[in-house]
Amino acid sequence: METVPLTELCDNAQLNRFHKRLVVYSAGGPFLDGYVMGMIGIALVQITPYMGLSLFWEGMVGAGTLVGMFFGGFLGGLFTDKYGRQLLYSIDLIALALFSLAQFWAETGLYLFICRLLLGVAVGADYPIATALLAEFTPKKYRGPFIGLLEAMWFVGASCAYIVGELMLNTGPEAWRWMLASAVIPAVVFLFIRRHTPESPLWLSQKGRFVEACAVLKLVYDKNVSLTDLQGLVKKSARVSVWQMFHSGYGARMLFITVFWTCAVVPLFAVYSFAPKIMVALGISGNLGNAGSAVMTIIFMLGCFLSLQLINKMGRRSLLLHSFFWSAVALTLLSIFSNAPPYVIFLLFSMYALCTSGSQNLQFVYPNELFPTEIRASAVGLASSLTRIGAAIGTYLVPLALARLNIQVTMMIAACITMLGFAVSLKMAPETAHCSLEETSRCFEDTDCLLDGSSCPLVDGCGLAKGADPTDSRMA
Repeated sequence: METVPLTELCDNAQLNRFHKRLVVYSAGGPFLDGYVMGMIGIALVQITPYMGLSLFWEGMVGAGTLVGMFFGGFLGGLFTDKYGRQLLYSIDLIALALFSLAQFWAETGLYLFICRLLLGVAVGADYPIATALLAEFTPKKYRGPFIGLLEAMWFVGASCAYIVGELMLNTGPEAWRWMLASAVIPAVVFLFIRRHTPESPLWLSQKGRFVEACAVLKLVYDKNVSLTDLQGLVKKSARVSVWQMFHSGYGARMLFITVFWTCAVVPLFAVYSFAPKIMVALGISGNLGNAGSAVMTIIFMLGCFLSLQLINKMGRRSLLLHSFFWSAVALTLLSIFSNAPPYVIFLLFSMYALCTSGSQNLQFVYPNELFPTEIRASAVGLASSLTRIGAAIGTYLVPLALARLNIQVTMMIAACITMLGFAVSLKMAPETAHCSLEETSRCFEDTDCLLDGSSCPLVDGCGLAKGADPTDSRMA
């Protein structure tokens, strides 16, 4: 009997109800990330005067979750590759619920920072768990849109945070306690619906647990696979260690992912954590400013759902380049026309919100596609952790920049960071649309993989057009 790699069997499977449910289950982490990040921006309006926070502690509280995600992402990825996806799938949500609730009793900036840091550890750990599980179960035709949908759920969570936060903000001077603790409700809901999620058959097979892998294949794909057949389906290849993420072809991939992801999230997280203050600095305050922040969040969300329709049609590379370029244009215009009427400011923010969605949606797609099963979760976790360093620094510096520089300089810095992401992506971004996980995660030892998007063997191996130029028709 002719056999194919197990990854190919999963890549070519028919989409079924399990896959659709798994997307919902996996959306819990990004939703809660967006919720806790969006809520702190509103809650700080009350927390700062209540606790008498200095600029230092205001920045620390705002960036605390991002600092925690640095540790949570890397450790969560390592543990997920070692102990499995399913085990940690629920443990991290239990921790997230507990630390969300602990914020209710905060009285000092230090206590709240610690709670936010631990909350970030739990949120960060969920990313490599959920995205690896989804990537390894989902057919290749739907892999990009499904994984990209997780990032869109970040904006859904942030939108919910703005709605809940605005409804609760005027209920009393300590409404912020209930606002921050409210994250426990969606955490418990996702914990409940995740409880019967099976383990990844790819991970089980890599660990030699073929009996369990057969059972999962029968449950999910309704395929009767014998132990002998399954052992034949598993591709025999050199073992990949975690340390290979830092050198050879995999090192170049990690460099590309880390830089483009950082350049995409630094401006975004800075805007989100301090959206009300940025609106005030731009001359939009009061109810108009709050409404503008909420509507901007909804536009971010709509942009992400729009880019999901393009992720296969345009391809990963072209979508990423478009996203960075036009986002930088929007931020530059915000810097130049920072004294424009409120409706102009709102339109420019809306332009940024729509354009940045492509780079946001690809943050989980690329690392899950470019690394093999043995280190997939570790790679996602490491990339997530490394990008949170820049995001945390950027978030911490926003209130200082607004206070000591001005809004024009702050927006121009954000535009420059975004253009750096464009330049790096132009040089290094590969095209992985329509490829199997076996093809996208293969490392070519005789070349510096992904250092030049125009000559990457990955692209040729998938039978696709070579690396796109920004003037190419696919960028139009």
